[in-house]
Amino acid sequence: MTDTTFLLYVRPGFEGDLAAELTDMSARIEAPGYCEARPDTGFVLFHAVDADAAERLWTALDWRRLIFARQWLRLHATITGLPGNDRAGPIAEAAEDLQAVGELWLEYPDTNTGKGLSRLCRSLRGPLQRALRAQGVRTGVEGAPRLHVFLTEDPALSARVALSRPGDSAPWPLGIPRLRMPRDAPSRSTLKLDEAIQSLMRDEERARWLRPGARAVDLGAAPGGWSWQLARRGLHVTAVDNGPMAPSLLADGMVEHVRADGFRYRPARPVDWVVCDIVDQPHRIAALMAAWLDRGDAQAAIFNLKLPMKRRYQAVADALATLRGQAGADRDIAVKHLYHDREEVTMRVLPARST
Repeated sequence: MTDTTFLLYVRPGFEGDLAAELTDMSARIEAPGYCEARPDTGFVLFHAVDADAAERLWTALDWRRLIFARQWLRLHATITGLPGNDRAGPIAEAAEDLQAVGELWLEYPDTNTGKGLSRLCRSLRGPLQRALRAQGVRTGVEGAPRLHVFLTEDPALSARVALSRPGDSAPWPLGIPRLRMPRDAPSRSTLKLDEAIQSLMRDEERARWLRPGARAVDLGAAPGGWSWQLARRGLHVTAVDNGPMAPSLLADGMVEHVRADGFRYRPARPVDWVVCDIVDQPHRIAALMAAWLDRGDAQAAIFNLKLPMKRRYQAVADALATLRGQAGADRDIAVKHLYHDREEVTMRVLPARST
């Protein structure tokens, strides 16, 4: 059993950024350890130095607060070189001391090589469920940890058996939300805001802050993907952009188009939300959003930060320092490198939790 090790999924190419984040966060909570991160593999291992450090990490970290991790799991066992004639048996034997688990997810890295294992994951599910029952492991137990089997070829077929807590982990296999592109949305960017709302806000936060009738400003709005996402949730949106908006978006009066520079626009009266997908340097966007929140022009914000090619984690840390320094250190801030993000992260800022 290797329960002092954690397995985290990440977009290929961002393994080093996640490793930098984990190293920083583990030092802050005095849970020392080291990362094992290979470029373009789609996952990172964090090895805590001992059981106490692992417990501190497991207790203190919140999946929603991890920036570059799509999913985080506690590793239970690793099986290297699964035999071709019985792949389910060794996995079930490695899990026999678990007794009861919730859902069973068979997964693979989000890489070209990893995606080649998707068919094996589907075919292995039935035999593995039967093998687990034969070992006395009950599956589908409500409230029990989710059981993940993460397959890799490096180069031999291997399986990492790991656990997650349903309330503190991504609710989607591979950590990837499968969102459908709405037929009448003006652009695919609407999926980015949809994912941000699902990933960075809890149910009660969505109910409170995205209530019908709330007012929002969308900076850099054209052609209207983010404005459409807010309007379909019942918010009244002022879409600010010198470029054209999709005419269909303006038909029902939920969205008003204002031709103006997003860096210069100010609302006539305070609004509930400001959202922003302007392409610019991250420090400029962070300063813009901090000014809106500090002046009281908006109570809450969701925005993207376009990241540099190097030192991406440091760029995010600098933006967070700007926000906390100018907009108030007590604000509730969450940051995530979303599936629908590319070379960027998405930030969500709410008032302090006590308000």
